[in-house]
Amino acid sequence: MDVALFDYDLPVERIAQYPLSLRDQSRLLLVKRDSRDFSDERFCDLGQHLKSGDLLVLNDTKVIPARLLGRKESGGQVEAFLVRAVSETLSASDDSGSRALWRALFKSSKKMRPGQKLDFGGGLTGQVIEPSGTEPGLLALEVEVGTTVNQAIEKVGQVPLPPYIKRQPESDDRQTYQTVFADDTASGAVAAPTAGLHFTKELLAELHEKGVETAFLTLHVGLGTFSPVRCQKVEEHRIHEEYFQIPETTLDQIKQVQERKGRIVAVGTTVTRALEYYAATGNASGMCDLFIYPGFKFKLVDLMLTNFHLPASTLMMLVSAFAGRETMMAAYRRALELEFRFYSYGDAMLIYK
Repeated sequence: MDVALFDYDLPVERIAQYPLSLRDQSRLLLVKRDSRDFSDERFCDLGQHLKSGDLLVLNDTKVIPARLLGRKESGGQVEAFLVRAVSETLSASDDSGSRALWRALFKSSKKMRPGQKLDFGGGLTGQVIEPSGTEPGLLALEVEVGTTVNQAIEKVGQVPLPPYIKRQPESDDRQTYQTVFADDTASGAVAAPTAGLHFTKELLAELHEKGVETAFLTLHVGLGTFSPVRCQKVEEHRIHEEYFQIPETTLDQIKQVQERKGRIVAVGTTVTRALEYYAATGNASGMCDLFIYPGFKFKLVDLMLTNFHLPASTLMMLVSAFAGRETMMAAYRRALELEFRFYSYGDAMLIYK
């Protein structure tokens, strides 16, 4: 299958650079699977399209401020983009500092060398253990007595906005590039599960009153979500891995929904991948490397909420597998005609049967 089948032209002005002031006022394109039945709605009216007994599954991962701006001993500037935690060692006292190892990408005017020491401010220092080329290297982070590495990262790090948002992170992004249901105990994503950004606490309460149930899982969205497909054939692409965990309570809710013939509504491609990986393997935690493209047989997900994705990306292939490629390409053309906003801070679509 040719990757070009999932390509489309996107005017740069359609890429949202800022979120709306009210999350749930974004637009919602209703897309019926394997059809050309589209409807232009508002996200705040989502409840009109869900039923009592539906199960809304949300990704509660929390985005970390993964961009660390610092200086080398020479005084040169360096950026370390934290990709994945390897380990953290606390000192003898809970409040007496810690050391952690992270996989990280480095951006500097000169190539990084093993042993280089870095200062990120706020008492957070680092040492390059393994320089990075195209793959993440290894960075040892250490913080002075009185805090932990994770606390220091929260203090001095910047929000890791996607590369297609052409501006520097602002203070508001710490809130707007985070879902309202992000769990502090599920911290670890370097990109937001963007379909969830449209929800407000008030909308979730409204859905609950209607009888729509909610359940949560965790999938730490990684940098791989932005990785381009570099091969010509879809089947030759090797997709990235991301850590996920589905609680037993969520699995029980899914089972109950299936028994009563209810509908499972996946909020985002991350939730879709995690649920379908579980359905295919029986594994409820670990590293998810499921590559979904047309021809895939869905076992759990009945409806999908999703944002609009990059051309010829693995996420474009995933939603095309769910809705049908021709339907999805037509839906994107319609969204462009209607001047929808695209990507992370953009609008959404609900794909249904």
